[in-house]
Amino acid sequence: MKPAEQLAQFTREALIAGQSRDDIATALREAGWADSEVREALSAWSDTAHIPPVPRPRPYVSAREAFFYALMFVALSMTAWHIVHLGFDLIKRWLSDTPRPSLTNRSMRWSIAALIVFFPLFMLMQRSEARKLARDPSHKRSVVRKWFGYSALFFSSIALLGDLLGAIYALLNGELTLEFIAQLVLVAAVAGTVFSYFQGAMKDAEDGH
Repeated sequence: MKPAEQLAQFTREALIAGQSRDDIATALREAGWADSEVREALSAWSDTAHIPPVPRPRPYVSAREAFFYALMFVALSMTAWHIVHLGFDLIKRWLSDTPRPSLTNRSMRWSIAALIVFFPLFMLMQRSEARKLARDPSHKRSVVRKWFGYSALFFSSIALLGDLLGAIYALLNGELTLEFIAQLVLVAAVAGTVFSYFQGAMKDAEDGH
């Protein structure tokens, strides 16, 4: 039996025997278990007088959800990237001092093709996820879903910080042109939208444990 399983079994049997949580914690610490391990073992059971003890809901990992959220992450990344890329091409056409339509036309067609594929895919998967969570809120405890959400928060945060860095550098360098300002606003809008959406989603996930 693994140490974690031994700890869980001992805690359960001690609670069934009517031992107080303080006494169980003291016994475990004296046996050499770390405070974090003791807290984790006790938090796995609801703090009630019910016998046998009632387990608390726990996070879980699913290979099927790993596939779903990995594909959803790719769809989101490709959508955000090509929205920005297409926007940059349009800004170059409209605001650049030296526009090159032949190059931007080809680049724009590629971005439009990517958005036609990945944006509907992301929207369909996001809608499927919303329906699944509405039917069964226990999916909020998915570890994979939290990794997906916090990864999106991380990369959108990096984009926002990079955007701010670029703005400050251009301002100090005296290179803050109208074209560059438009690009900064576009990146901030896309990254900010992603950050705001997943910040709310992860707050909801943490509230649901």
